[in-house]
Amino acid sequence: MKADKIIKNAKIFTADKNRPQATALAVKDGKFVYVGDEAGLSAYEGEVTDLGGKFIMPGIIDSHVHVTTGVGFEYTDLGVPVMCDTKKDCLDFMADYIAKNPGLERYRFMMERTCLGGEELTKEDLDAICPDAEMLVLEGEVHSNWVNSKILAAHGLTDETPDPVPGLAYFVRKDGHLTGNSFETASWPMLFDGISQLTDEQIKTAVLRWLDSSIAYGVSAVFDAGFPEHNGVNERIYACLQELDRQGKLPVYVDGCYVLTQPRKMKEALEGVKRFREKFNTEHMKVHTLKIFMDGTLKIETAAMVTPYVDTGLTGATAFDAEQVSEILKELNEAGLDLHVHTVGEASSRVVLDGVEMARKELGDRFRVKVTCAHLWVQDDADLERFAKLGVIANFTPWWHSGNVGGNPIAYWPTFIGEKRAHSMFRCKTMWDSGALVTWSSDEVFYGDFKNWSPYLAMEIGMTRWINEKTRFEEASRTVAAFPPGSEKMNIEEMMLGYTINGAKQLGVEAAKGSITPGKDADFLVFDKDLLTAEQEGFSYNMPAEVYFEGKKIN
Repeated sequence: MKADKIIKNAKIFTADKNRPQATALAVKDGKFVYVGDEAGLSAYEGEVTDLGGKFIMPGIIDSHVHVTTGVGFEYTDLGVPVMCDTKKDCLDFMADYIAKNPGLERYRFMMERTCLGGEELTKEDLDAICPDAEMLVLEGEVHSNWVNSKILAAHGLTDETPDPVPGLAYFVRKDGHLTGNSFETASWPMLFDGISQLTDEQIKTAVLRWLDSSIAYGVSAVFDAGFPEHNGVNERIYACLQELDRQGKLPVYVDGCYVLTQPRKMKEALEGVKRFREKFNTEHMKVHTLKIFMDGTLKIETAAMVTPYVDTGLTGATAFDAEQVSEILKELNEAGLDLHVHTVGEASSRVVLDGVEMARKELGDRFRVKVTCAHLWVQDDADLERFAKLGVIANFTPWWHSGNVGGNPIAYWPTFIGEKRAHSMFRCKTMWDSGALVTWSSDEVFYGDFKNWSPYLAMEIGMTRWINEKTRFEEASRTVAAFPPGSEKMNIEEMMLGYTINGAKQLGVEAAKGSITPGKDADFLVFDKDLLTAEQEGFSYNMPAEVYFEGKKIN
């Protein structure tokens, strides 16, 4: 048989359990037609490339990214950093900046909540230093912000405005009056209120930047986790990706979604994801998933917990209860669609697991929804084995597994959730060993220099749970030691499987992608270094020398 590409003398990690290692492969018409030893190449004709022992693995599958949100942040000013220790110092800093930069329509700042020294920031505080222009102060994790009265008025927000999701996405009130502080998706429309004005050319320019980074990293497929409260913008970006695909310029398979954040929008979202499935259905751009934001984050205590936060005694809230999840699952099951859920706290994933259990009990063998819980910072012991039992996929973001705050996260997180839970976060190895399908992701929302999008950074931290001087990362993010528990460290084979065949299974494309197997798309990466034997510390510096997508070299 005439082949388009023949490779020999390689060390091939196939991610195929039936043949985990090989030394030779052949490609024809964008598919692997042979994978095995060099003796089997005698059946193929064509130019043979001797790789001299170089390492090959399948293309990376990033199972939770934010391509569309990244476009939004590309054109959103996040603000001037505020790094003070008291509320007064923060206000003085911002007032000084405003005085030195008069005449702006909106002033933007970015600040960690800890900068306030335990005090509250209100619209009256902001009005006092910025009475004549709009002013927005973004909380460092971008899940909360503070605004002055002009922004509230511009968005028609009053004391009578209902909270989108009480206890999760809400407007902070004092004595029944808006304070100007809002959380989660209640805050995002104010942050992104200029995004609808983006031109098609701006969208395309940003998307092409993301594509360049994906090609450089060897990412061949992604699940895009959507743009909360901005499905209209999501649709425009998917349309751009689809047009690139029609032009033969989308060398990454994009699996998209429709986002649901509020129970009152459930019917709208179910119809929306069905419409997206029909509209976006080219070779490399598809949608078959409803994405739900079930809770928030640990840092601002909007993640839903079983056991209360130690400093407030509160537990946070979920956007939906188990009965609602079950109803959504039955609707998705009938339509042949899947579910992907943002679940940071232990209570949020429990609600999903309970909902799956209810739906499975009712539907029996007819249940076919692929359900994924993403992030999984904290899990209750009682729920760990339920993922495998119920067939729920566990998606983790490994570059967070050093504690995700820099410095000494070992001491930081107990102040929020207590020492026991704080020292048993990100239990990916336990999930893996239980038999659950575990996948990996970058979950980054900012494009920037794309450093955080690196699967090799994620692999390193997944293996070490530590950011040190050998890690390709900002010095400010370094941590004092490996984040506990050490038993949750993964090995390199597990990291690569989670980034290849397991990711393909999550996306439902395992018949075509995720492993170097005859008949599948020839997505593969060539490295000068053997990743299976590479040092764990510093692994983040690895990059593929050659990237192939469906048999064509694209880098």
